[in-house]
Amino acid sequence: MSRVIPTINTARLTLRAMKPSDFDRYAELWADAGVVSDIGVPARSRSEAWGAFLRNAGHWQITGFGQWAIEPHRAGAMVGHVGFFFAARGWGGDFDVYPEAGWVLARDVQGTGYGREAAQAAHDWFDRVVTGPLVCVVARDNVRSLAVADRLGYKGLRDSPDGSAHLMFRKSPPQGVMA
Repeated sequence: MSRVIPTINTARLTLRAMKPSDFDRYAELWADAGVVSDIGVPARSRSEAWGAFLRNAGHWQITGFGQWAIEPHRAGAMVGHVGFFFAARGWGGDFDVYPEAGWVLARDVQGTGYGREAAQAAHDWFDRVVTGPLVCVVARDNVRSLAVADRLGYKGLRDSPDGSAHLMFRKSPPQGVMA
């Protein structure tokens, strides 16, 4: 099965397919303790990052959705990624059966609005092409991501089993948010 990964342009960003040359930056993001602490997970080794990078490519092939590289216009470099995946976390039928949304940004671009802009564009695409409920996980203290999730229409479901994050559910897009 072959799937084409769409490219999405916003006012400041391009969401595009990840390419092999993105891997070093991807591995840097997931090894950065400051980035992963905002997500509520441990840093990944280069080998663990490689496995996750390949799983992303597989998501597009198997499910028709996945994650995009986030690239500011004229920057020529990935600053994060955004999109959808199945994590098979074993957290129950009210969570694991739905696609999970996620957004990750390098520390040097956090606070620029890129996360909100990229997540909104990705969700707009999902709502047009795939449709249906979504879930996300946001670390308890990640105020910026909690605000993004709220804007996208996510509501609290419950806490993660270890209590470090909020599990959130989105039945459909909020009224008036889709572009």
